[in-house]
Amino acid sequence: MKNPLKALFSGAAGLRRGLLLYGPFLGAGVRVDELSADFRRVRVSMGMHWYNRNYVGTHFGGSLYSMTDPFYMLMLMNNLGRDYVVWDKSASIDFVRPGKGRVFAEFELTEAMLDEVKAATAGGDKYLPTWPVKVVDGDGRTVAEVSKTLYVRRKRA
Repeated sequence: MKNPLKALFSGAAGLRRGLLLYGPFLGAGVRVDELSADFRRVRVSMGMHWYNRNYVGTHFGGSLYSMTDPFYMLMLMNNLGRDYVVWDKSASIDFVRPGKGRVFAEFELTEAMLDEVKAATAGGDKYLPTWPVKVVDGDGRTVAEVSKTLYVRRKRA
């Protein structure tokens, strides 16, 4: 007998469902609005709520960061497969303007990015790509700029 939970949470649609129920995202009010079937595009948003508002009435910085946290890693893992080790290594965030209302972040994993990773790790070397993502408000103005560094290595035979 097949496990119905495994089927419910498999593939991109299943991962999206799981992330909608993920405690840190629930607690911050983060929603995964889109996760493409090929794991190449993700769009997330976060509304303004009493539980993710800071002392001065704008989005809490930790919540702004959390909405960008795992996505490049998840996208890369699902595109490279089990022959690679992929981890989030580090990140930095620059707060550009106060975030109010619903804010958004979009992630795109291009063929060029994948080719770059594969070429850099072909000999078993580690590779530390750093990719940017912007958090924007409903008018498209930048609220925060995040720089994500990943650790990627092809597994040894």
